[in-house]
Amino acid sequence: MVSKTLVLLGALVAAVSAVPRCKPATTGSAGAPVPTLPATGGATELPPPAASLSLKRIAAGHGIQNYTCASSDQAKAAATGALAVLYDITSLYPGTPNTGLSAEAFNALPTTILWTQPLPLNLQDPSAASAGTPSDPNNALAESSYGAVIGDPFPNPAADLVLGGLAPIAYLGHHYFDAAGAPTFDLRAAGDGLFGRVAKADGVAAPPASDGGVLGTGAVDWLRLVDDGTGAGEGVTAVYRVITAGGQAEPCSQSGAGSGSVPYTAMYWFYG
Repeated sequence: MVSKTLVLLGALVAAVSAVPRCKPATTGSAGAPVPTLPATGGATELPPPAASLSLKRIAAGHGIQNYTCASSDQAKAAATGALAVLYDITSLYPGTPNTGLSAEAFNALPTTILWTQPLPLNLQDPSAASAGTPSDPNNALAESSYGAVIGDPFPNPAADLVLGGLAPIAYLGHHYFDAAGAPTFDLRAAGDGLFGRVAKADGVAAPPASDGGVLGTGAVDWLRLVDDGTGAGEGVTAVYRVITAGGQAEPCSQSGAGSGSVPYTAMYWFYG
């Protein structure tokens, strides 16, 4: 019997195959691939990681982007942070012996996760957890319905990610904005002490063919984030957010005044 997730994965792979993503990896020692950071294929790309840095982890993040509108007349919603659960997909990188996916399937992971997995957060409205399907999205709810429970956004205990046909993908940690508004990545669940407190350094628009998400509002930008220099980080010097799906806010004229959240997925590449 073929898994429904694998059937949908095949359809989503076909849908995203035309979008520039990760390039074929070069080969390192003992046949292990040397992962290549994905590129948008546009006129402007994110600056590459410094030669002195090494790749620590590749994660899939699934959660929400948070926004606020002071009034319905505001031109654009103001970003107020994000919440996401992170899963370790390092071993799924194409070319990895025994566990690597095809380049097409790997690049499709954010879209696959967005549409086949419920939001892994404690939501104020549990009915918002399901994305629906690309042909019938769960988009009738207001942006405010996708918000997480304040003070308790993450389920405890955390669960691994289960996609049909694959071994469970290990829970890696959480992404959130701290009390000072700094983007934070806590990867210490993996046992190697990685923790990032970063600031935005660069951003480029997601490719035009990117998955527009549950609300059809578009994919959030690709970003390069760097250590903020406060000394709070441990082992994480740079973070790249790439291959994004969903997450853009509705116009304030549509969402109205107040706070809202938009489901998204992305890949995060961690360097240190």
